[in-house]
Amino acid sequence: MLGNLNIRVIADYFPALWQGFLNTLMLSGLGFAGAMILGIIACALTIQPLRWLRAPAIAYVDCIRATPLLAQLYFLYFGLPRLGILLPEIVIGIIALALNSGAYVAEIIRSGILAIPRGQFEASMSSGFTYLQRMRFIILPQAIRPTISPLIGQAIVLVKDSSLLSLISVVELARVGQQIALDRFMPVEGLAATAAGFLIIYYLLKALAGFWSRFDRVPGRS
Repeated sequence: MLGNLNIRVIADYFPALWQGFLNTLMLSGLGFAGAMILGIIACALTIQPLRWLRAPAIAYVDCIRATPLLAQLYFLYFGLPRLGILLPEIVIGIIALALNSGAYVAEIIRSGILAIPRGQFEASMSSGFTYLQRMRFIILPQAIRPTISPLIGQAIVLVKDSSLLSLISVVELARVGQQIALDRFMPVEGLAATAAGFLIIYYLLKALAGFWSRFDRVPGRS
């Protein structure tokens, strides 16, 4: 089947595929940036002592991890207009990616925090740091470093999940592949072009993870 792949059709749609590739990078980048912010906040709330702050954060993490991204995406896409909140599809897509991935980021960072020796917490408390100061200056810098590789892995998952935004008419890589299939009745060409674009992003992120692993093992780094 792949031997009959029509490269000319893919070449004809290359400008659209390139734009879809760039849009996928943009959506994934903004979504992951939002996920990092949400994840750090949710993680900080889940490990602090006040129950009235901890419970909503735990509920957010559990609800997101227990439901599929597609359901969350459709909930935002159809639910927000009913509340009178009208947002462009691309904004809804970024919010959905950030909310979904943020819950997983929170758990990744929490695992990094739990690996920090208890003495670090006690030393920061005895030095008079407030909770926010302890998290900002002492705990989070130590927790994030060993979680870089898992976070890059989560970024790879988010990039793949961004293909679901094609279902709400966001023009990204998967949407362009669908358009090729509809315009030319050549689904194999559209799927092949889409897969190639995602493979490129995957290997870029994989290379970044490998570079970080080698960099983090450099002798003398603490």
